[in-house]
Amino acid sequence: MGSYRCCICFTRKFRWSEAKPAEDVREAFATYAEGGAHMTADQLRRFLEEAQGEAGATAADAERVMERVRQLRRPSHLAKLSKPPFTLDDFHHYLFSEELNPPLQPQVHHDMTAPLSHYYIYTGHNSYLTGNQLSSDCSDVPIIRALQRGVRVIELDIWPNSARDNINVLHGRTLTSPVELIRCLKSIKEHAFSASPYPVIITLEDHLTPDLQAKVAKMVMETFGDMLYYPDSESHKEFPSPEALKKRIIISTKPPKEYLEAKSFKEKDCDTQKENDSNEEEAWGKEVSDIQTEFELANKDEEVQDEELADDDDDQKERQNAPPEYKCLITIRAGKPKGHMSEALNVDPEKVRRLSLSEQELVKAAATHRADLLRFTQKNLLRIYPKGTRFNSSNYNPFIGWIHGAQMVAFNMQGYGRSLWLMHGFYKANGGCGYIKKPDFLVKAGPNNEVFDPKAVLPVKKTLKVKIYMGDGWRMDFSQTHFDAYSPPDFYTRVGIAGVPADTVMKKTKTIEDNWTPVWDEEFTFTLTVPELALLRIEVHEYDMSEKDDFGGQTCIPVSELRPGIRAVPLFDHKGNKFNSVKLLMRFVFV
Repeated sequence: MGSYRCCICFTRKFRWSEAKPAEDVREAFATYAEGGAHMTADQLRRFLEEAQGEAGATAADAERVMERVRQLRRPSHLAKLSKPPFTLDDFHHYLFSEELNPPLQPQVHHDMTAPLSHYYIYTGHNSYLTGNQLSSDCSDVPIIRALQRGVRVIELDIWPNSARDNINVLHGRTLTSPVELIRCLKSIKEHAFSASPYPVIITLEDHLTPDLQAKVAKMVMETFGDMLYYPDSESHKEFPSPEALKKRIIISTKPPKEYLEAKSFKEKDCDTQKENDSNEEEAWGKEVSDIQTEFELANKDEEVQDEELADDDDDQKERQNAPPEYKCLITIRAGKPKGHMSEALNVDPEKVRRLSLSEQELVKAAATHRADLLRFTQKNLLRIYPKGTRFNSSNYNPFIGWIHGAQMVAFNMQGYGRSLWLMHGFYKANGGCGYIKKPDFLVKAGPNNEVFDPKAVLPVKKTLKVKIYMGDGWRMDFSQTHFDAYSPPDFYTRVGIAGVPADTVMKKTKTIEDNWTPVWDEEFTFTLTVPELALLRIEVHEYDMSEKDDFGGQTCIPVSELRPGIRAVPLFDHKGNKFNSVKLLMRFVFV
């Protein structure tokens, strides 16, 4: 029973209710228990195999599930003395356990022996910043957090210190406070493989003189030792594979002064972005930008026709003067585009490289050079970074990069909002190792040498049915009056798809009033033309009549890796950290 004060002298009381098994759960238990009050290990095995799609499930697997449920639900000394029968409540507890019944498989299962260019790579932008792009502190702490989350590409902007005898990491020509490079390198060494054994790529934005570059080379070699991967030659016809580079550190550099890309921005772009970014300070961020709208805006721009890009000749001269010990560290040679976009996207059959484009440059390239863009990413690496006017460390829609084959869609990991939720969700795939194999249609040309068109109207390939039964755990993770001072919360769920424009949609359940354990029992159907790139988006909100609705949790799940059947889906806070207890019970069916 919970009490809420109403007015000054009145108290409203509400009775708490435990999460009860949904009707579908009762029916499944009755079916597989063959009408009995208890379920045997073999009956549970059949349920796992037939209803949950877990081919190859054994009686031993079922026994382990039963034993773990007994441990979780009963005192340890009683669980050891006897083996009580597996009841409907035990069955429901198993289904609603994220430990025993998660929506994704935790193991790496993609082929990891293809070239790096065949993978999406979890990529950070300005990885050392603790907050905004102009005045926040620089530290190794965000780098450590990113690596622990599975990020595989760490970006460091390196500058001379005030005495010009050592190297600092900072966002140049801003008020950000520096951190020493050696501290960042040591933290990378210590935490590089805490979440994944696959290679960590350090992209160095260097603004150094040759003597300091030589000092960086010595620092990098002494810090990483045998972990450092040295290229066999200055250029490769093909990148090595993640498997071949396990537990290795890779260095990638490009022409310096990337922070100056803002100089080529149109004033109208800056003004628009400042206006848009101000809306992203809300509790969970603005809705993810629509890809189709981005394309339409790019098509209307009179200057997108093979726009001439900034020339970096001075930077190239500076690079040519780099000391040999510095040059020999570079495994992935990179640069910003210069000349025309068609030249920047030219594919050299004799060597591979990495190209960096801003989010704006990508949208324009996609509008005018889509085929060149996709052919470039079949062999070479493409990195996309946020435009320079995202001063508050906001992010863009990552699908703009992913649907065009961009491997390194760089994000401000210290930010928050719906775009970052998509990024977190996307890289839950393949065991969360930070490398995801791109679909075949993005790494190979078609029979007539055609490439994938994200805007094309394609036939429906799969239909996903999503049923939301109930939610629980808010009582444990939030105070009684967090959502409403006068009554229990009124929860509703938003569910939808993020992906190619044709698949993108959001839907909503009814609102369940005054209940900490809401039961929605609603089913939604989603038709998917490109399921390989789709994410299932889930958000829970608490309805507020007088103010903005409160945030109750979110998650994004790769559709291609969803385990069918009834699953426990854990929810995360607005920064992407998993709640201790909040979860949904859902069912996924593919047609």
